[in-house]
Amino acid sequence: MAAIQWIQLIIALSFLVVIHEFGHFTFARLFKVRVEKFYMFFNPRFSLFRMKKVDGKWRFAFFAPNIEPAATEQIDPVTNEPKKDAKGNILYRPMTIEELNALPEGDWRRDPDNTEWGIGWVPFGGYCSIAGMVDETKAATDLPTEPQPWEYRSKRAWQRMLIILGGIMVNFIAALIMFGAMLHHWGDDSLPLSSIDRGLYYSPILEQEGFRQQDRILSINGETPESLSDVVEAIIVEGKRDVTVLRGEQTISLTMAEDLGPRYLALMNEHDRLERAHAHRDDTYQKRPYVLISYFVPFVVDSVIENHAAFFGGIQRGDSVICINGEPTPCTVMVQNELAKHPCDSITVGFYRSGEYQEARLFIGDHAKMGVTMQPITAFYSPQHTDYSLLESIPAGIEYGWNLLASYVHQFRLVFTKAGAESLGGFGAIGNMFPKLWDWYSFWHMTAFLSLILAFMNFLPIPALDGGYVLLLLLEMITGKQIPDKWLEKINNVGFWLLIALLIYANGNDIFKAFF
Repeated sequence: MAAIQWIQLIIALSFLVVIHEFGHFTFARLFKVRVEKFYMFFNPRFSLFRMKKVDGKWRFAFFAPNIEPAATEQIDPVTNEPKKDAKGNILYRPMTIEELNALPEGDWRRDPDNTEWGIGWVPFGGYCSIAGMVDETKAATDLPTEPQPWEYRSKRAWQRMLIILGGIMVNFIAALIMFGAMLHHWGDDSLPLSSIDRGLYYSPILEQEGFRQQDRILSINGETPESLSDVVEAIIVEGKRDVTVLRGEQTISLTMAEDLGPRYLALMNEHDRLERAHAHRDDTYQKRPYVLISYFVPFVVDSVIENHAAFFGGIQRGDSVICINGEPTPCTVMVQNELAKHPCDSITVGFYRSGEYQEARLFIGDHAKMGVTMQPITAFYSPQHTDYSLLESIPAGIEYGWNLLASYVHQFRLVFTKAGAESLGGFGAIGNMFPKLWDWYSFWHMTAFLSLILAFMNFLPIPALDGGYVLLLLLEMITGKQIPDKWLEKINNVGFWLLIALLIYANGNDIFKAFF
């Protein structure tokens, strides 16, 4: 993964984690719950930077060790020794007003109502430490014996529910705002399938389902798809099976196999493995994406790169390639697929120039490219551009974000297949989704998409995630009994280790793919 991709990933995740935790912070303060710390990144033992308002003045520290909480040991009045729980852990209590006032002036433990803000040194995360809440920042033994009025656990269930849901809501709303802002700034370009009179290219896996090259898709399960992404969403993600196509003048009905989605994922995994093997042999090799379906447009040369195969073979601008080694290649994807079969080989390229058929003999290198650029699809079709006013961009952004979230939720079911599990990726896979050159549109689109994913994943009823807390709060509302802090700690520990195992597996997939 390129350095610029890592930079984009870190900036995007840092921004999203901060606004997520700010959602928790906002509702906590709304219900007068103390927020002890608010950190971007994690800070075991020390912090890169921290600040807090103490004694009416903002105080700052750089590369400083962490501050102990404003708590003191509970003393047994009989033995005059610190109290301990059944496991031998020392029990603590909050410092009294008198004890806090006795601390030296400027001591960061003073003014516990004020939040300590900081930046840790372990990236890819952050936290909001809410007083009286058993989470990743504290255990049940870290809490005072009796709930305090300014603690999370002393608030009513519906208030705690909103504190928990605050992060999810902020991530979801932020994504919709970003999508709306993008539509307002850049507008939207679309290429309706109804305008594609040349039909579509179909990969071999779709040909097995009955598609033929240049079929025009009329409907899927009775609904008319508007774009290529709608087609992929319907037949691969949602598993819709009834497709009607126009083949020449004939209307034909096709039925997709039930396992088309998992088969496609397995094919993608195998294609990715072969591409990685090629890349390991040549570190300058650029991976070719697997094209499931595409517009059927001819391969017309737009420019010829000097001192490359096409340049030496006499290929010129405007030449329309129609075959490779006698194999018909009437569209761009077919040309690229056929070239990929002949790395470091001599090939015969058949093309039309000014209506006359000609051939050229080329030797293509390990990259299996001729050394030309193609005419873009806009040379054959004119995309529809839509501009949005500020007011129009709000509902348009909401609709776009909601549809994207629905698509992701539909895709999530594929994770539970063998091929889906193999395709899981961690930070490396996410980083590779960012472009290798900085592009503001791509950056904000990817950031907004990750914000939706973060909201969805946190809503899952998994212990240690926000959704796990929500589930427990719902149980409390139904039963009328609050779950003990010790049980919350145990449940969170189970969820924490499940998440760690998932992270290890996903990032292990990235490492494996990077070296094998």
